[in-house]
Amino acid sequence: MMSKKQTLIIGNGQSRSPVDLKLLKDKFTTIGCNAICRDFDVDHLVCVDRRMVKEALEHKVQKIYTRQDWLKYFKGLDVQSVPELPYKDSNRWDNPFHWGSGPYAVLLAAELGAESCHLIGFDLQSTTTTVNNIYKGTQNYVDITHRPVDPKYWVKQNAKVYELFPDIQFIVYNDKDWIMPAEWQFDNVIKKEIKDLTVL
Repeated sequence: MMSKKQTLIIGNGQSRSPVDLKLLKDKFTTIGCNAICRDFDVDHLVCVDRRMVKEALEHKVQKIYTRQDWLKYFKGLDVQSVPELPYKDSNRWDNPFHWGSGPYAVLLAAELGAESCHLIGFDLQSTTTTVNNIYKGTQNYVDITHRPVDPKYWVKQNAKVYELFPDIQFIVYNDKDWIMPAEWQFDNVIKKEIKDLTVL
């Protein structure tokens, strides 16, 4: 069980660039994704890409979560499985192997007992012709000229967590013009501007 019930879930979309994460460290339990371990020590790190698990271990991250399929490669190390999906369905995006680090990070927060989840860097769509990720063009990431990733699976997977955990408040922070997906229109999900996070 978490000691801090407010959880900051950190995706790597470019909208989080202005946020000084160090100023938020003491206010939240933090859950991050992939290469954030290069810049910030999170309490929990989700890496569903096996290469990112290796990098996280090099950074001496303490609590790493990855796919059940990859655990055999990290026996004896501080790597554990992401949570099992709390539902079953036949759609491709409902297959655990097709869940991304971001949605798994949100599910992890819910499973660990968060009362409120504050999401940053969950941009989904790119506003340009190239991929939207702070770490693009670096080791284990696509080139800066790579086309944007289709966010359809992420949208549906996050929506499933919001639906299954109605007692948790999810606050998604982004730029003023960012539009929250229609699939996320639940009573327990609200959008705020990224600047609002600094006044918590």
